[in-house]
Amino acid sequence: MKTQKSSLELSHFPVMLSEVIEVSAPSKGGLFLDCTFGGGGYSSKLLQYPKTKVIGLDQDPSVFSIAKKLEKKFSNRFNFYQIKFSKINSVLKECVDTIIFDLGLSSIQLNNFERGFSFKSKDKLDMNMGMSDISAQKAINNLSENQLRLIIKILGEEKEASIIAKNIVKARLEKKITRVDELVNIIEKSKKKKFLSNINPCTKTFQALRIFVNKEISELIEGIINATKLLKPGGKILIVSFHSIEDKIIKYFFSNYSENKSRHSRYFPDNQSEENILFKKYYNHVIRPSKKELSINNPSRSAKLRFATRSENKFVYPHHLIQKFSNYLDIEAINV
Repeated sequence: MKTQKSSLELSHFPVMLSEVIEVSAPSKGGLFLDCTFGGGGYSSKLLQYPKTKVIGLDQDPSVFSIAKKLEKKFSNRFNFYQIKFSKINSVLKECVDTIIFDLGLSSIQLNNFERGFSFKSKDKLDMNMGMSDISAQKAINNLSENQLRLIIKILGEEKEASIIAKNIVKARLEKKITRVDELVNIIEKSKKKKFLSNINPCTKTFQALRIFVNKEISELIEGIINATKLLKPGGKILIVSFHSIEDKIIKYFFSNYSENKSRHSRYFPDNQSEENILFKKYYNHVIRPSKKELSINNPSRSAKLRFATRSENKFVYPHHLIQKFSNYLDIEAINV
């Protein structure tokens, strides 16, 4: 008899599930780390292969019931920890065969209007994924115009950040901005052009605020570093990203710490130390959702899957990765 799925599980669609399974090859068995458990789509599929063991992580308390059900069903092969994936080293010491990240906002979070992630919501401005000390409401009402401009421009890559920030500050002088629809109204009135696009005009500002509230860039960089430290030689790290900042970081990490890192010029020596090579040859291969998936799961349209294979070398901390993206980290560090 099949276990009946909850409404939370049914509302979640794991992005590029078949592609993730093909790359990770669970039929061979091994220990898998699902760093963004969500609705349990990846973990559940991996556990269908009898030689696998899976560890799931998620900071969101709303998925706890799904994870506990899976722990009960696969008591010897599945464990769940409610932590940020950047803190994986605090609960896991053994090396793993495959590590999976799905960096997208889960449909469980998006479809719960009380969480404040959806443009359609009329509830409070929150956007907390589970373990943040601040909310979007606190940021919107307390940061200076210049700070808001930087957050929206840098983290949201929004060209009209200046006018949006100016109008947010102007609006809050009259009344505190507390609801999602109030912010949506301000953004829509701030946008100069009506683009013929499927992309909502609020997308980039909402992205910026969500990243800032949850410190997503810091979390990603620390998370992929700590995950790589736990990866066995020959093990794979798979990352599904949804916007250009994430993809830029992942591509740089895989490319610049691989065996075939390109030289800036053939006339200069390669300064890449053997000790800094964390991955085998990386070919910059990007996997995108199939037409079939796009037809049934439109939010996956911006998804990109990249993966790399761990080298035999001892782990050396990639300090230059942090230096390279310090501009984003500095923005996230703004105090509210």
